[in-house]
Amino acid sequence: MHTPASPLPSARADKTIVEKRGGSGQSKSGRAVKAARQGLGNHTTIRDAHAASFDHDLLVRHAHVQQQTFVMVISLLAIATYTTHFGVDLMVLGGWLIGSTALAILNQLYAKKFLALEKDKTDRKKWLRIFTAFQFAGGVLWAGLFAHLPVLETSGAFSIMCFLGAMVVTSLSFIASRNISWGVIAAAAPLLTVIVLQLMMVSTVPALGLAMLMIVSLAFYHFVGRLIRDGQLDAISSRAERDQLVMELEASRGISEEARRRAEEANLAKSRFLATMSHELRTPLNAILGFSEIMSNEVMGPIDNDNYKEYLADIHRSGAHLLKLINEILDLSRIEAGRYELNEEPVKLGHAVEESQQMVKLKANQKKVQLVIQLQPDMPAVWADARAVRQIVLNLLSNALKFTPSGGTIWLKCGWTSGGGQYITIRDTGPGIPEEEIPIVLSSFGQGSIAIKSAEQGTGLGLPIVQALMQMHDGRFDLRSKLRAGTEVTATFPRSRVMPTAQADQNENAKVRERQKVVQAPAMSA
Repeated sequence: MHTPASPLPSARADKTIVEKRGGSGQSKSGRAVKAARQGLGNHTTIRDAHAASFDHDLLVRHAHVQQQTFVMVISLLAIATYTTHFGVDLMVLGGWLIGSTALAILNQLYAKKFLALEKDKTDRKKWLRIFTAFQFAGGVLWAGLFAHLPVLETSGAFSIMCFLGAMVVTSLSFIASRNISWGVIAAAAPLLTVIVLQLMMVSTVPALGLAMLMIVSLAFYHFVGRLIRDGQLDAISSRAERDQLVMELEASRGISEEARRRAEEANLAKSRFLATMSHELRTPLNAILGFSEIMSNEVMGPIDNDNYKEYLADIHRSGAHLLKLINEILDLSRIEAGRYELNEEPVKLGHAVEESQQMVKLKANQKKVQLVIQLQPDMPAVWADARAVRQIVLNLLSNALKFTPSGGTIWLKCGWTSGGGQYITIRDTGPGIPEEEIPIVLSSFGQGSIAIKSAEQGTGLGLPIVQALMQMHDGRFDLRSKLRAGTEVTATFPRSRVMPTAQADQNENAKVRERQKVVQAPAMSA
C-alpha cells in the first residue's frame, strides 16, 4: 500500500510567495494584532494606559456593593442596638442609631447618584474621597458606640464580647470597602483603636493578646483587600486586553476579507478575459505555425537560402512554444473561472500511464533516460475525465523528463492507497527542489532556482494545472523533494472515485463496442 505525503498548501501558494518576496510589507492591521498579542498578559502596561478607566470601574463596583449590603448594615445596626442597650445610655444609643441609619441612607443616595453619572463626566478622585469619608464616618460611629460600653475589668466575657463585636463590624467593613484603596483602614481603624484601648485597660494577659490580635487583623484585612483589588484590576485588564485584541482581529479580518474579495474579482476578471480570448489568440498562431511549416517543407517551392530555413525553424519552434503556453494559460483560466467541465467516464490509470510513457519515449531515448513502469495488476477503473487524467500524467512525466539528467531514471507507479483509493506516482533522479522553493514551484508561472538555471524552457503552469484538475476530481496532489535527491510527485484519487470491478468491466466493454461501431461504419456504407 502507498501512503501519500501530507498535502501541500497549494491554495495558498501565491500568498506564500508574497510573504517570501515582500516580508517587510506587513499590513498595519497585522502589526496591530501582533502588538496586541504580545501585550497579552502584560497587565502593568494596560493599567498604566487605562488607569482612570480601571479606577472608575472599581468605584462602580464599590457603589454596587453599598447598594447590595444596605439591608445587612441596617440589620447589624438593629442587632447592635438591642445587644448594647443594657450597658449604654439610651440617649447616646438613640443618637448613635439615628446617626448610623442616616449615614447608611446617605451613603445609598450617593452611590445611586454616582451610578447615574456618565463615565466621561465623573471626577473619580472626588468620588473616591466621598466614599472614603463615608467609610471613615461609619467607623467613627461604631467606635463611639464601643467607647460607651462599660469596662468590666474582672470579666473575661467583656474581652470576648469586644473582640467578637469588633470582628463582625470589621468583616462587614471589609466587604463594603474592599474596592477602594484605604477603605478598610478608614472603616475599621477608629473602631479597632477604641477596642484595643479598652482591652489594654483591662490589663489581663488574654485581653492584651486579643488587642494584639486585633491590630494584626487590621493589617491582614488591609493586605487581603489590596490583593482582592489587584485581582480585580488584573481581571479588568484581561478583559480590556481581550476586547482590544478582538477589535484588532475584527479590523484585520475586515481588511483581509476586502483584500481577498478584490483579489478574487481581479483573478476572475483575468480568467474570463483569457477564456474569452481563446479564439482570437489561437487563430493567428495556428496560421503562423501552418505557414511556417509549409515554407519549411518547401511545399510551394524551394528555399535556397539556408538562413531563411533556420529563421523559419525558429519561428515554428517559438510559435509552438507560445501556443502551448496559451493553451495552458487558457486551461488554468477556465478552471479558475469555473468553465472547465469534466466529461467523466471509466478511466484505467494504468492505461493513462502507458499512453503517456509512449508519448515521451522518443524524447527519453534521446536524453538516455530510462523509464520504469510499475503497475499493480487488476486495478479497476476510476470515474474521471480521461483527457484530464492524461494531461495530469503527461504534465508530471514531462516535468520529470525536463529535470532528469542524461543517464537518469524515472519511475512511474500506479497502485492502491491504504484508504482504498488509487494513486499515480512519478519519481525522478533530478537535482531536486529546495524545500523553501516548493510553494513557488506550485504557484502559477513559478519556477525554482534550479529550473531557471538548468532546465529546458517551460511555462511554470504544469503543476498548478495538475493541482487544479486533481481538486476537481476530489483528489489530492503531493510533492516531496530533497535537494540533490530527486523529486517525487503523487496524484491520488479518492476511494469514492474507484468503480466496482463488475461495473468497470461492463463500462469498458461498452466503450470497446462503441469504438468497433465507429470503425465498421465506413465499411458498411461502402
